[in-house]
Amino acid sequence: MEKITALVLATAVVIAWIAPPARGEVRSFQWKVEYIYWAPDCVETVVIGINGQYPGPTIRATAGDTIRVELENGMSTEGLAIHWHGIRQIGTPFYDGVPFASQCPINPGETFTYEFVVDRPGTYFYHGHYGLQRSAGLYGSLIVDPVPSDAVPFTYDGELSIVLNDWWHRSIYSQETGLSQLGSAFRFVGEPQSLLIEGRGRYNCSLIPAAPSSPPLSGDVMSCNSSRPQCAMHALAVRPGLTYRLRIASVASLSSLNFLLEGHNMTLVEADGHYVTPVEISNLDIYSGETYSVLVTANQDPSRSYWAAVNVRGRRPATPTGLAILSYGDGSSSSAPPSTPSPQSPAWDDFAYSVAQARRVVSRPGFQIPLPERANVRLMLLSTQNRIDGKIKWAINNVSYVPRATPVIAAFQFNLTTAYDLAASPPRDFSRGYKIRNAPPNPSAIQGSGVYTFRHNDVVDVVLQNSNTLVPNNSEIHPWHLHGHDFWVLGYGSGIYRPHRHASTLNFVNPPMRNTVAVFPYGWTYLRFRADNPGVWAFHCHIESHFHMGMGVMFAEGVDRLPRIPAQALGCGYTKALFTAP
Repeated sequence: MEKITALVLATAVVIAWIAPPARGEVRSFQWKVEYIYWAPDCVETVVIGINGQYPGPTIRATAGDTIRVELENGMSTEGLAIHWHGIRQIGTPFYDGVPFASQCPINPGETFTYEFVVDRPGTYFYHGHYGLQRSAGLYGSLIVDPVPSDAVPFTYDGELSIVLNDWWHRSIYSQETGLSQLGSAFRFVGEPQSLLIEGRGRYNCSLIPAAPSSPPLSGDVMSCNSSRPQCAMHALAVRPGLTYRLRIASVASLSSLNFLLEGHNMTLVEADGHYVTPVEISNLDIYSGETYSVLVTANQDPSRSYWAAVNVRGRRPATPTGLAILSYGDGSSSSAPPSTPSPQSPAWDDFAYSVAQARRVVSRPGFQIPLPERANVRLMLLSTQNRIDGKIKWAINNVSYVPRATPVIAAFQFNLTTAYDLAASPPRDFSRGYKIRNAPPNPSAIQGSGVYTFRHNDVVDVVLQNSNTLVPNNSEIHPWHLHGHDFWVLGYGSGIYRPHRHASTLNFVNPPMRNTVAVFPYGWTYLRFRADNPGVWAFHCHIESHFHMGMGVMFAEGVDRLPRIPAQALGCGYTKALFTAP
């Protein structure tokens, strides 16, 4: 009987995955994106806000609903696009929000309407995808509830949601300029000054010189005031004895993070919108672009509060712990911070711990999407750091991604061969003799559009291969995000992936489905996806500076089945010729 029940449930999950969602409500929003003064970590700066607030408004919907966002670009000096992270955009690839891939940027003063269906429940978010706008604060939560008839394989009494990110006092324009300099003038973004929980952190104001009290310099010096309400510690309010679903998302621009709750274990139950086999953990590694749900029971002494903490992992930490308060009570701003020391995460360079935790995340029985038995396409993608024309770049199989002025999706739909060589494809493999622990000897690296093409329903295996940077004895964590899809994570390993040695280590039984996955230093990560969503989809490192420096590719699939691109998504590059002035 149990087997029959499991089979029925699994069949229902597959049908829900393949079939279009039932038509739900239309949820409409009007947003204006503009520069605002804000003090996320008590240091006042200019951030990119929505309707005068930071972080942006939370969107809450039910699976099958249509989201309609009228987005006005109120910024006077730059374009705009918003990506709906984790939403597959089935039938609406032109609303994925990647400038020069799925649409033209929204110009200052223009209004663009995004309209798409959220087809399945889960924890998601949205963020700016133009330049480094995510790093400037353009992001917010997007939570999709299941329809009432859908089974949820765990119970809880309440729900909390937080977004984690890292924060700099330097503007994104200064950061972008530094990344684009020649030779020794190159300036990396450096380590963040603060870690924020739900948009709030606390910088040590004593490290900033006091600002003059009068002009002409009073507006030109950083102002830090720890009594500002905008940087008051975020409070997670719980009641004794109750169990809470805590939704966690990382929109970090650089840092791999580790989240933990003082005195409380967590049970991991959801990853990137998919239910996973419950895993009890004391802390959670979370990489940029990932989302999780954990269950937390308020089973400690209710007479005191506890720390919620986030620390840097994977990089030598130079950033203080980010803190919030787990408050037994009403969670008001008067909740006293704990008097205990902040909890400590595993060592920043304990990568074995990180890999072991990643391998514990597997799909939940009864909610597994069947894995295709075999792939007919395989990509071996080697990421390297290179010098191209005197500039430091990242490259994939020796090609560093550079966006062009014409959206890739439009080039395919309108056969704009002057914009792209649509028949060309970057290398699908790299030399097996490559020494991943040596400084990259790649004098032939070039800049390009990095467009791989697939037929509709191709099953594609991708091996992400990490290597040494230009700095000796240095390799970094890279979280890779695929737009328009979820994929099965089949395995992780160290060294160069070799089929005869590593194929037997892959998980074909209960691989988790994700939209973002980490590749660890000097290691490889193996994933599989089905190219069943016609469109042009970015696949890139979710670290802002790395993608800006070329660490990404484009997947064009089923381009003979593309839906008609709306006029509002066109008008730049060679698509300008498609329109005539009235």
